[in-house]
Amino acid sequence: MKACTVIVGLALCGAAVFGEASLSEPAMPAAKGAAAVPARRGLVKTTRAASPGYVLFSPLLSNVTYLIDNQGRAVHTWKAITSPGGDQILLADGSLLRLGRDLDFMHFRTGGVGGWIERLGWDGEEAWAWNFASERAVLHHDIEPLPNGNVLALAWEAKTPEQARLAGRRADRIPQQGLWPDWVLEVKPVPPRGGEIVWEWHVWDHLVQNQDATGDSFAAPSENPGLLDLNADAPKPIVTGEELAQLKALGYVPDAAKPEDQGSDFLHVNAIDYHAGLDQIALSVPNLGELWIIDHGTTRAEAATRRGGKRGRGGEILYRWGNPSAYGRGGEADRVFSGQHDAHWIPEGRPGAGHLLVFNNGAGGRSGKWSSVDEIVPPLLASGLYALADREPFAPRAPVWRYLAAPREAFFAEFISGAQRTQTGNTLICAGPRGQIFEVTPSGAVAWEYWNPYLGSVRLSDGSTPQPVGDDEHYAVFRAKRISPDDPALRGRKLVPLDPQPPFVSKPAE
Repeated sequence: MKACTVIVGLALCGAAVFGEASLSEPAMPAAKGAAAVPARRGLVKTTRAASPGYVLFSPLLSNVTYLIDNQGRAVHTWKAITSPGGDQILLADGSLLRLGRDLDFMHFRTGGVGGWIERLGWDGEEAWAWNFASERAVLHHDIEPLPNGNVLALAWEAKTPEQARLAGRRADRIPQQGLWPDWVLEVKPVPPRGGEIVWEWHVWDHLVQNQDATGDSFAAPSENPGLLDLNADAPKPIVTGEELAQLKALGYVPDAAKPEDQGSDFLHVNAIDYHAGLDQIALSVPNLGELWIIDHGTTRAEAATRRGGKRGRGGEILYRWGNPSAYGRGGEADRVFSGQHDAHWIPEGRPGAGHLLVFNNGAGGRSGKWSSVDEIVPPLLASGLYALADREPFAPRAPVWRYLAAPREAFFAEFISGAQRTQTGNTLICAGPRGQIFEVTPSGAVAWEYWNPYLGSVRLSDGSTPQPVGDDEHYAVFRAKRISPDDPALRGRKLVPLDPQPPFVSKPAE
């Protein structure tokens, strides 16, 4: 039976459905093959088809988070100490939970470094903060609040070259500074500035490899889809001296780094989401082109094994999708995701609830520079596990819905970015690098469009910028969120345009 969903009267069954939309007319040369930037910033388009409510976002070079209305006017702001390290979430009590970047932290210098979790009240006062950044581990990219008040977070942990070798990593894929496997942790807030790690899951506990019979976890990856093939990622990149200088200037690598040091961040997990009904966690693993689902219903001890927990699989990967070649059950032609971000479940009460929505940055792959937003229906069983036939990849074969621009090359966001299903069935899309935020109907028509006009002057302690600033990336936004008018966070609050409005900045800050 074909998997189907109905989105505002549009039935989407079986194969991918492609939306078509025309984005803003170009007024400047395109950057890196992406759609061109409009001559002015701020509100570009609004229609009756736009979802009611507000949009929440934070420019990556700023320590200010903005809440704007459908006319593009700021109605509320929060000012933090740090620039964003990734996502920000408006909680039911009106406080803002955010991942902040530790501006003094000079280790793990790559895209997405965080270090701080902050909770700011509606009035902007700090209600809680926690720092987790050292030479051995650091928070990065994303956080997710849990119903019990705790927070899920992503972290990198450093493994030495010797640890990587003993685990079975190919010698030619071990950088001089070792590997940075990802770590999921659950922290219990201890106000005002403390936290207690109460649960954790390490990808390093769930490895398989077929390169070194003397190494740990030697087995066939295709027979162990619940484990990470330690050599499944692309070969270690060869970086020229000129390219490395550019990476240093962008703050992506330490100043003392050498070309042979690159490749430590071999997975680069960049999104985390939680499904309360399933007690499961979704992760985006862009360097493999996959999304993963793992069980949160385990003890800390069970999470390090392949046994126990609600699903009986311990900390194994319960489901993975986007690139079956990563576990030996497909080839390059089967790969759908490339560099993807913001993998998450569509929440209850919204069209497509329970499906997974993903911003597919490099959807074009070798065929060109274009992005898509993909919705997939996981093969969930009544047990909470996922159907998987012998020697076959996980279903489905294709997305149940896909957004593409027309022409498709008009929509390309090469890093960061995200998408969100709204209550009306529209999809809010953040094309992050140049700060474009727009909403499309189920058929792909653009119902609302806005380009971030706000800059910031946040700098790291060595004077460099926290994120890339090439081309028009001064306006970059990690993600944007549609906030409904009936959201509990807005209950009883008077939301009117600020007077005066925060000033637009039409050129980079000096």
